[in-house]
Amino acid sequence: MKNIKIYTLCIGLLLVLVSCGKNISEREKESFDTDLVFANHTYMSTWGYESAMRLNIEYLKKAEKMNYPEGKGICYHNIACINVTIGDYEKANFFFNKAREYIDISKNSLHKALFYHNYSRYYKFLNLTDKAIEYSNTAFYYMNKAKKSKLKDRILPRMYLNRGTYFMEKGWLGTSLKIFLKANELENSKLTNSMLAKYYLSVHQPDIAETYLVKANEKMLSDKTDDVESFYVYSTMGEYYNTLNRNEDAEKAFKKALFILETQGVYSVFKGRCYKSLAELYKKMHDKDRAYYYLKKYTEEEGKSGSAQLTTLNKMMDDFMTETKKESDWNRSKLPLAIALAIGAITASGVYVRKIINTLRLKKRNLKKETDDLKKHMHTKQFQEVRELVKRNDSSFLLKFKELYPDFAGALLKINPDLENSELAFCAMLKLRLSSKEIADYTFVQHKSVQQKKYRIRKRLNIPAEEDTYDFFDHLQ
Repeated sequence: MKNIKIYTLCIGLLLVLVSCGKNISEREKESFDTDLVFANHTYMSTWGYESAMRLNIEYLKKAEKMNYPEGKGICYHNIACINVTIGDYEKANFFFNKAREYIDISKNSLHKALFYHNYSRYYKFLNLTDKAIEYSNTAFYYMNKAKKSKLKDRILPRMYLNRGTYFMEKGWLGTSLKIFLKANELENSKLTNSMLAKYYLSVHQPDIAETYLVKANEKMLSDKTDDVESFYVYSTMGEYYNTLNRNEDAEKAFKKALFILETQGVYSVFKGRCYKSLAELYKKMHDKDRAYYYLKKYTEEEGKSGSAQLTTLNKMMDDFMTETKKESDWNRSKLPLAIALAIGAITASGVYVRKIINTLRLKKRNLKKETDDLKKHMHTKQFQEVRELVKRNDSSFLLKFKELYPDFAGALLKINPDLENSELAFCAMLKLRLSSKEIADYTFVQHKSVQQKKYRIRKRLNIPAEEDTYDFFDHLQ
């Protein structure tokens, strides 16, 4: 009987030990956190999403074996960040919520600071700057409570950079500059210097921007690594040269930035911005073919939203979930990883698919609007250029006008094939909505003569008496 009691007691102790797992030290936790965050940054910025995804899946398994739930929270947080950078915001939200389940129970303030720092970035990508600032405030609250560590030194400058960006977007320029300077004081990297250069370009001070760009370039050349931070340097260089109208230098810089994104497979969310910058640059250079080529690339990139990467990552996650379903852990204090993922997937699948379809439709509409706005911007710029040529009485104005309205002359000649070139030029001025006084001033004729020409043109084109001349030319394709 005594032996049975002892045996039962041993079994009970064994079950307790199995259910509790081993207790890991604070040093082991700190090592796990630091190694994961640093490695995740390297994988994300240099080797791409798939490598980063595999890394976090491995660390999820490691955290499970260590019985370190907060570590799992960081893994889910990292996976959420991966989805943010490829533009899959629905899935990012799912994994942020998953991470929060573990981060909320953590007693380590640095965990919460890291989580809310990147949660604020998520809202920035959604163009909800006020929410981004709100969560940035939360991140700094927890960061101030965190003890000094290597990981804190790594995260803090990036928190300042993001906060400076939010404030700059709100128009709080003085405050954002102080924050950018603080980030540079803490880190003094190619990223912090390029962000300061970007700030000074935004406030039209290219001379000061150049100082920081030189520093950023020196640091980039010294580390000899093409990563996402190098992309920031090159893209800012492109903006700088574009400001100075050094078009060829701007083109080289933008293409170097694009090369990094295309070859490294990182931060594809920025690829569309590169295409857009090149489209606008070539438009300024009057290279119509390449301008529309990159405009098309921009449209395609925004439309597909990293679909190829999403397909690969989804397969990886499905495989991982299938594998973890085989595991069993009946600890009552928490759901096992496999069950949590399975339940989350089953519960969210129907709603998620519906939301994805609605999100894609909304994104398509927004993309069409953005593309139309860009085309409208280009058209308006060309329109103003042609008007300037008319003001200077420049004979090349008609050639440029035909580029802007290639079918205009043909439409007029269909109405009256006998129109002369001088009459076509006069009609072009009316299409540009120049007043009779303006036409008289720019072409050095009397106002009365312009009025007579308008009357003859109305007769030659059979414009109805009740229709305004300018409205007629507005509607003429």
